[in-house]
Amino acid sequence: MTVMSIVRFERFFRAAAGLNVDKNDLKRYSDFVDAKLYDLLTVAQATAKANGRDIIRTCDLPITKGLQESIHHFQKIDQEVELTPILEQLATHPALDRTPDEETEAAYPDIIGGLSVALAQSFKILYPDLKNPQTQHWDEARAVFDLLL
Repeated sequence: MTVMSIVRFERFFRAAAGLNVDKNDLKRYSDFVDAKLYDLLTVAQATAKANGRDIIRTCDLPITKGLQESIHHFQKIDQEVELTPILEQLATHPALDRTPDEETEAAYPDIIGGLSVALAQSFKILYPDLKNPQTQHWDEARAVFDLLL
């Protein structure tokens, strides 16, 4: 990731939850994003299959009310931070039995952004005084997401 990308990543977490993250957190963040996008797509794939379709549509993704609100929050933050181009690079997925359509793939950056806002805010819910997440904090926040997504 470029230096400019790291700066935007840092600005995003400050704007989303007042957290100070650094380049060492990028790997944890990238792993989180990959895993959660895959989890969402796995459920969407099952929904598409149940509906007799060979493609995954946006409506197949299990987007909850809370995640939708986080996506909207991300879109507001993104106007100043401009993280979407970086998230487009992160928005990859492994091969699936069903192929996402173009609309679904185009939604990935916003979905990842929403997951990112929810992640940042979950740090503050779990640890109200937290300023700089450490490995333990990342692991515990991820465990909560693993339970829910």
